[in-house]
Amino acid sequence: MDLLAAVNINGSLSAIGYGLAAIGPGIGVGIIFASYIQSTARQPESAGLTRTYMFLGFAVVEALALLGIAFGFVFK
Repeated sequence: MDLLAAVNINGSLSAIGYGLAAIGPGIGVGIIFASYIQSTARQPESAGLTRTYMFLGFAVVEALALLGIAFGFVFK
């Protein structure tokens, strides 16, 4: 009887897939900003140089999140 109840479940798994795909970029953004804060605290005069790399890394990691949501709609 429980097997029949599991078969009748319907819905979109893309929301669950995107939720799982958003974990990686979330962790990546946290690591990027933490590294920027740590490097600026250790050597304040390099803040201008490392800020550029921080924003580049942030853009690349956020592109992964956008790909995750796009693939959720494409493979529906």
